[in-house]
Amino acid sequence: MTDPDAFVETVNEANQTALSRLGSSKSLYADTGGEIDTEPVLEATADAEYAAWQTFREWADDEADDEARAAFEATAADENDHYETVADKLADDEYEPDEVPQLHEYLRDREDTVSRTGALVGRILASQRSKDQVVGYFVGDADPQTASLFRGFGEDLDEQLERATALLETVCESDDDWDRAEEAATGAIQAAYDEYVETLEGMGANPKPVC
Repeated sequence: MTDPDAFVETVNEANQTALSRLGSSKSLYADTGGEIDTEPVLEATADAEYAAWQTFREWADDEADDEARAAFEATAADENDHYETVADKLADDEYEPDEVPQLHEYLRDREDTVSRTGALVGRILASQRSKDQVVGYFVGDADPQTASLFRGFGEDLDEQLERATALLETVCESDDDWDRAEEAATGAIQAAYDEYVETLEGMGANPKPVC
């Protein structure tokens, strides 16, 4: 049997390389298709927030466990708020997200509460890295107000992680459950990393950071 803190530490350590690269400047380069400018950064963020909102709303709608449903509903509400906040900052009032990141394709394939909760932890750990890059972009762009906005998103992710790990302790009743949750968390991070690698290689860029 494990515990939530040990779970997060284990997942972080097992995916150290992937998470490190997802937190590099090349991650933003991949997300924007090489166009690191304000509008592409906002559009990429809108795509991610919209996909997250839809994923967790769908989970909540078909979740039988009351505690899990409440956690997924709260996370969906966060992501809905994030999406609407970013959409309001877009120059294109008609912009509609139509890209579903591989991470969310992976999440939507999880069908049981334990796997979903584990995958949620993995998604949060990956998203924390990418949010740091968005904050860094707006700091560098001398836009402290927008940078502060995205720092707030990061604080929401911290709260989501607390909520998800507390839920893990409830839904994981055996070592097999913890193992399944860990596998799902790693799978979520790997899905995000695979897309990062595929995108950069498709652009002729090396996915490894320049040291």
